[in-house]
Amino acid sequence: MPQDQDYWFPAKRYGWGWGIPVTWQGWAVMAIFFILLIAVAVTVPPHLAPARFVAYVVILSLALTGVCWWKGEPPRWRWGGE
Repeated sequence: MPQDQDYWFPAKRYGWGWGIPVTWQGWAVMAIFFILLIAVAVTVPPHLAPARFVAYVVILSLALTGVCWWKGEPPRWRWGGE
């Protein structure tokens, strides 16, 4: 990863997408994501309201993907050569 870039999420070495965070901001985003997932699982039990639960999880996942897209390395398919 170039040092002049401030990426929170580096690209994965193999495949498409991002790897684990490399900055405290990235780790904070991941912690907030998992805390919100737990909160949704507690407040909207999947066995009582499966559609609402899935909708909330999809929204949280889209938000996480948006942050990764905004603050991560540009995604592209990688074969591990770099």
